[in-house]
Amino acid sequence: MGDSGDRSKKGFEDTGLDLPPNKHGNLISASSDESLNDILLRIKSSKTPVYLNFFLQSFPKKNSLFTDFYNSFFMCLQTVINYGASWCGVCSQILPAFCKLSNQFPKLSFVYADIDECPETTQHIRYTPTFHFYRDGKRVDEMFGAGEERLHDRLLVHS
Repeated sequence: MGDSGDRSKKGFEDTGLDLPPNKHGNLISASSDESLNDILLRIKSSKTPVYLNFFLQSFPKKNSLFTDFYNSFFMCLQTVINYGASWCGVCSQILPAFCKLSNQFPKLSFVYADIDECPETTQHIRYTPTFHFYRDGKRVDEMFGAGEERLHDRLLVHS
């Protein structure tokens, strides 16, 4: 992986792709191992809203915007994570569709994680793109490869 260019951009911004805007606030990007670990913790604890509320209350008040965003984002109990890579051609083809589908499924949470930005947390990912589907804090499905129609059908099953 070459480090040419501006590495201050992370996640979606780093792809250079023309991505559709998200209309429902249900799409985020994990830009580091720390942020992906936080997202995974919130997904796994989403089956127990009392614990989630306690966890969110532990954030300092100065992070209230962060807390409010994550609180609303993870009220959805179903989440799909797209593990991809900026150098992966197939990932670049499916990412705009993934973003578009987030607008069609407002009750699902959508997360994009670049394996190069989250190397520790994504060690288990062997193929890109890989999609993990979560319901009530547990991973319930996995999909390898792309295909907008295939992904749409999986999202229908999990919505």
